[in-house]
Amino acid sequence: MAAVNQNSHRYIYIADDDEDDRALFTDAILEVDPFIVLKEAQDGMQLMDMLDTLSDPLPDVIFLDINMPKKGGFDCLEQIRKQDGAIKDVKVIILSTSSDPEDIEKALELGATFYAVKPNRFDTLKIFLEDVLKMNWKISKNKKKFRLI
Repeated sequence: MAAVNQNSHRYIYIADDDEDDRALFTDAILEVDPFIVLKEAQDGMQLMDMLDTLSDPLPDVIFLDINMPKKGGFDCLEQIRKQDGAIKDVKVIILSTSSDPEDIEKALELGATFYAVKPNRFDTLKIFLEDVLKMNWKISKNKKKFRLI
């Protein structure tokens, strides 16, 4: 399922193998900004295929789950950062249920823009997405500000 509006100025991608999590994300982000163009991938392989055949503008932000079949989020992140061209500089937020410090450190090392633990309530997810969409991306990347929630 993908929500598309041609008047949008923001392209958001999400890769998550959990259909319920993707549906919750879709509902929340479209309530925050109904003009978002949202592209969904069921796993990392599908995301990378979408990025390899990109016909739309570059995504403004990619939200990546860590544990997905076929290709996990860390593998996707590493592949994105090794790409040629502008795609390597796209903002990538790891959005995972894991709060394991090793996962957070690995995301930082692989070049994630930020790391966030998935909110478990709809209203909290909406607030998180509002904050992300309003974010000043020029914030210096350091460990204190790397984990958003």
